[in-house]
Amino acid sequence: METIPLQQETEDYSFLPLIHDIIKCMDKDSPDVQQELNKLKTKIQETREQILAMPGIETNLEQQQQQLQTLTEQVHTKNQLLHKYKGLCMFDIPKA
Repeated sequence: METIPLQQETEDYSFLPLIHDIIKCMDKDSPDVQQELNKLKTKIQETREQILAMPGIETNLEQQQQQLQTLTEQVHTKNQLLHKYKGLCMFDIPKA
């Protein structure tokens, strides 16, 4: 399974400011309404593209549940091994 790194961006993903600007333009009968609507459409399209690029979005519910179960079993096994390893330590680690 290919993992896509998540990009940390400081961009605001809220649609409310754009909607507010559209309503203000409509109230003023401003010709900028179409421009603001285009901004909103562009932002919605960018959000759709980001969602489609998310890892795991192409898998169905059953596959996601199977992956979750596999990961849960791996965590459980690793915890058992760590507990077993700690029990096998024959030496004391000095505490600072």
